[in-house]
Amino acid sequence: MKNDNYSNCYKSGDVRVDYRYYFKKWEKLLGDGSVLSVLLTGVGGQGILLTSKVLSEAALLYGLDVKVSEVHGMAQRGGSVIGSVRMGRKVYSPTVSKADFIISLEKLEALRYINKLDSDGFIILNNVEIYPVSVFYGDVNYPEDIISRIGSITSNYIVVKALGIAKRLNEIRATNIMLLGCLSNFIPIENECWIDSIKKNVPCQAVDINLEAFSEGRKIIN
Repeated sequence: MKNDNYSNCYKSGDVRVDYRYYFKKWEKLLGDGSVLSVLLTGVGGQGILLTSKVLSEAALLYGLDVKVSEVHGMAQRGGSVIGSVRMGRKVYSPTVSKADFIISLEKLEALRYINKLDSDGFIILNNVEIYPVSVFYGDVNYPEDIISRIGSITSNYIVVKALGIAKRLNEIRATNIMLLGCLSNFIPIENECWIDSIKKNVPCQAVDINLEAFSEGRKIIN
């Protein structure tokens, strides 16, 4: 596992994320009956299932209809894992054809599923590399140009150094909730709904640290 030197920014490195655009856009679209789709990607052991539970419960508490796909993938460390959450006034299917947001807990997984991103969609990308088994066996090389390849496809992304922040909190397992904190700036779900969802879905002994991680995630682009 390692990180690169990209900061919390767009591809250009000097443009701030206009999260208010997405917030206002989805405040209107959800009010008009549209469905918001979030794709969650990562590898086994990063907490994709918990992430989807916290996100879906927050949307339910806000009064939205929600459909959640099963989390698919290989459970062992390094295996690709994917899940999705769709929310709106009325949602008929959990299937995501195009994602409005991709939350990727691992860099390569963002690139793997970027074809699922809507043309006006946004990626929140954890700046962490977890090598698949094929890399350790020497069958393939881990790409060194992931961010530039993503940037050649879309400028709508932010690279988050979640692991570094989580280490300061002494809980690296909270990176998933930190990324949800970042996402919460983009979509119109009240903060209290997020907090109540974390309290409901996170183990009791880990609630406080995850609430702190969520708060740190909200600060990333503010």
